[in-house]
Amino acid sequence: MTDAEQAAGSGLLVVGDVVTDVVALHGSPLAHGTDTPARIRSVPGGAGANVACWAVRSGCREVALLARAGAESADWHREALERAGVRALLAVDEEVATATVISLVDATAERTFLTDSGAVLRLATEDFAPSMLDGVGRLHLSGYLLFAATSRATARLALRTARERGVPVSVDPASAGFLAELGPKRFLEFAEGAELLLPNADEARLLTGLPEPAEAAAELSRAFPRVVVTLGEWGAVVAAGGVVTGRVGARAVRDPVDSTGAGDAFTGGFLAALLAGADDRAAAAEGCRAGAAAVATVGGRPSIP
Repeated sequence: MTDAEQAAGSGLLVVGDVVTDVVALHGSPLAHGTDTPARIRSVPGGAGANVACWAVRSGCREVALLARAGAESADWHREALERAGVRALLAVDEEVATATVISLVDATAERTFLTDSGAVLRLATEDFAPSMLDGVGRLHLSGYLLFAATSRATARLALRTARERGVPVSVDPASAGFLAELGPKRFLEFAEGAELLLPNADEARLLTGLPEPAEAAAELSRAFPRVVVTLGEWGAVVAAGGVVTGRVGARAVRDPVDSTGAGDAFTGGFLAALLAGADDRAAAAEGCRAGAAAVATVGGRPSIP
């Protein structure tokens, strides 16, 4: 744990997103132009919200989420977060509905998303208050916020405020598709100042142009003090100061169901472990543990007893 983490507190603030996930699990390939049998469920999701819930599940006692939701489902999302142990700081949008993602999950548990960003990208600077960082040891930003001007301004404000208060900041790039549309150079500029970057392998390749995730992790760690690249079923690679500093294997999943939120689970587990005093490699092992649990359940959140 760094001196800044010890000085700031033990809580985690996530500034990110809540999403209504419509998850469709289909055992056979999609039949174009006609019906495909599927099991369909609507569940609360969103990268930032998922991270917050998995951080609680991984042992972090003080977790808060700042996000924006539409009035039609804000109460449902708030109740789901609070049942999971997350303090919900939800700004309610009276004009635009909560973001919705249709998650198409095939027989291998791989998912493809159709995304309506809705209220997510309308998170405004007035929705954030510096007091939200009181008692916080880490701030985590969902990279989705960096893909539009309004939410980007809010994310950048939170990042600057955290740095002024000595609170380390992590960022996950969130979406290879949206990242490619925005452009890697712009994303890296917007994330500047973060002390930890958490891309998956595809995002790391896009950000560096390097085909090998370990090389990409090392390259990114020249711009960010710490980088952890998740590799799905192959675990994660940790880098700092321009070199790979560790590799961690994934946890075996006997019956994978849905890979939605596996990266968010890794991030939540990783950050909870950091706040508990773990080093990067041990934290990555905890992240892999949470990621494996996520793949064994439907949707991006941990199950609530």
